[in-house]
Amino acid sequence: MTVKKGQLIELTIDQVAFGGKGITRVEGMAVFVDATVPGDRVLAQVVKKKKNYAEARVVERLAPSPQRVKAPCPYSGHCGGCKWQFLDYPYQLIYKQQHVRDALEHIALIRGVPVHPTIGSEKIFSYRNKMEFSCSTLRWLLPEELRREDVVQGMALGLHVPGTFDKVMDIEACLLQPDLGNRILCDVRRYIQASQLPVYGLRSHEGFWRFLVLRHSVALDQWMVNIVTAWEALDEVRPLAEALAARYPNIVTLVNNITARVSGVATGEREIFLVGDGVILDKIGPFTFELSANSFFQTNTRGAEHLYDAVKRYAGLTGSETVLDLYCGTGTIAIYLAAEAKEVIGLEVVAGAVEDARRNCRRNGIENCRFIAGDVRHTLPQAGLCPDVMVIDPPRSGMHADVVQQVMALGSRKIVYVSCNPATMARDLVLIKDAYEVVEVQPVDMFPHTFHIEAVALLNKKS
Repeated sequence: MTVKKGQLIELTIDQVAFGGKGITRVEGMAVFVDATVPGDRVLAQVVKKKKNYAEARVVERLAPSPQRVKAPCPYSGHCGGCKWQFLDYPYQLIYKQQHVRDALEHIALIRGVPVHPTIGSEKIFSYRNKMEFSCSTLRWLLPEELRREDVVQGMALGLHVPGTFDKVMDIEACLLQPDLGNRILCDVRRYIQASQLPVYGLRSHEGFWRFLVLRHSVALDQWMVNIVTAWEALDEVRPLAEALAARYPNIVTLVNNITARVSGVATGEREIFLVGDGVILDKIGPFTFELSANSFFQTNTRGAEHLYDAVKRYAGLTGSETVLDLYCGTGTIAIYLAAEAKEVIGLEVVAGAVEDARRNCRRNGIENCRFIAGDVRHTLPQAGLCPDVMVIDPPRSGMHADVVQQVMALGSRKIVYVSCNPATMARDLVLIKDAYEVVEVQPVDMFPHTFHIEAVALLNKKS
């Protein structure tokens, strides 16, 4: 059978590709089908045909896979957040382990390395400690809403449709955040709808109301509300903040971030504290961290503890080691390791994150951590360091080639590599595998119902 664009074809899905799509083969050609899982029998239409693969969309589900469950969220399949809600959670963990193993074997060409079963998330709903909702002048309607005369298109406060910058679904409740967050979301929507100031247009770049960002402290059950607007109008924003604080005692601080930038980033050029001092506190293990509106913090607090425990286990510190923490962010890993190290040195390009790291050290009484602000590419060769152990937690894009060479030159006896992208981790390991042996890898699920997976790899220097 020759696969052609537009063709209708019956398929039985037998694998899940990295990226979350189901995959099968037709006469040797890989066919990717979104929103499917192994065991699904579907009638699909080919929407893209390339030399070596094709993509298809489901027209009709002929027989569901036993791995499939009913997604509890009405936005599942439309919102970009939860691509896997219809996949039973134990299978999600299996496929995430498989994706890490496949990346090692097919990209890094490293075989036989133990990739342990994925450590699951303690909660698979209500686990996110931060949610960001976008305003739009025009809501994107679900297919069933298009047929309803009672649905008014109007403004939206919600989440983006995948792959778009200007299409926002109006979200009543996101199951990934605690319920109080959804009540706050609905209250803010009603206030904005009644406001005399306009909602921000994602194409026109005109309007006042831009984002709502909610942060939740799992340890203390505290909330931060960040209202992002295009300019300052305290007479409009302060009554909203005061009403929310009065209604919900768990809200300990409300801030107004203000930005005139057209980029769709919910970070202000300046910030006004409306209620409280602009911070909340949360804990990972025994350590307390101060979070401001724009601080980076792992979005799954309980999952972060499992992740950092794996880092600590692989580091195997005895108290005599100097540890270098590359891409250290706000110092959470450095602080987590400090009690078992002689010294931990963190390198981070974001100056504000370095200030957060130093402040968090003071809060936790940590005296053997120091932090260097600057691009790792430039600060690492100038630092004159000889670390015994390196912890590398790069962005999704992985390490820059220059940094890889600098890591190799330092020659630490052990590297603990923390990855949020198995493909770029495998690419980096290709570059250093002649000097370092990959001993084992521990996947940790921080993002249930998505295909994203964190992994911690232990690398020992070859003799």
